[in-house]
Amino acid sequence: MAKKHGKKYLEALKKVDQNAVYAPADAIRLVKETSFTKFDASVEVHLRLGIDPRQADQNIRSTVALPHGTGKTVRVLVFAQGDAAQAARDAGADFVGADELITQIDRENFFDFDIAIATTDMMAKVGRVARKLGPRGLMPNPKSGTVVAGDDIARTIKEVRGGRVEFRNDKTAILHVAVGKVSFTEQQISENIAALMESVKSIKPSSIKGSFIRSVTFTSTMGPGIAVDPSAAQNM
Repeated sequence: MAKKHGKKYLEALKKVDQNAVYAPADAIRLVKETSFTKFDASVEVHLRLGIDPRQADQNIRSTVALPHGTGKTVRVLVFAQGDAAQAARDAGADFVGADELITQIDRENFFDFDIAIATTDMMAKVGRVARKLGPRGLMPNPKSGTVVAGDDIARTIKEVRGGRVEFRNDKTAILHVAVGKVSFTEQQISENIAALMESVKSIKPSSIKGSFIRSVTFTSTMGPGIAVDPSAAQNM
């Protein structure tokens, strides 16, 4: 059954030529114009990749430091003990602990945070709740830069609070990444998207011989998708 859209969505959709492939600057302008939510909507980029998600060596997972951040307040949980735990508290982590935090997650289903960071020595213990954190995208992982040495805790917290975001493809080979808010200027959104595109291009699997980024779509939360020229997007 086709999804039914509301009146505001349909009005916004009229501003988008469904047969056109837009230049990035024009698409960003349209994203702002077609956002109709009362809240400050996120700006999202969706990339369809020429990968086979069934092949482990073709799955994409990495991070990007967005120069203007995401516009979101990030709640940070840190699994650490001793000096590293104190460093995390000093750096402003929202939740810091070791066994007690793991028990709270395991027994109480505590997930009131956006990102989890762990020191290397804590990973054996954190593995006890991997089955709960993993499906929610909250399990610390070296590839996403969330498993670090104790000396790197403060720097890592600063980075994730300042605009470092993780991205990974889904089962249909698409990346979905929030790159800011509609309230951002067009230049801020453009610079954030450019940083994302550079990061994605830099980790193209060597086994991919054809086109890597097949299609690019910009949108806002609940807004219509706007098709973007993939070549132009990769050269922002």
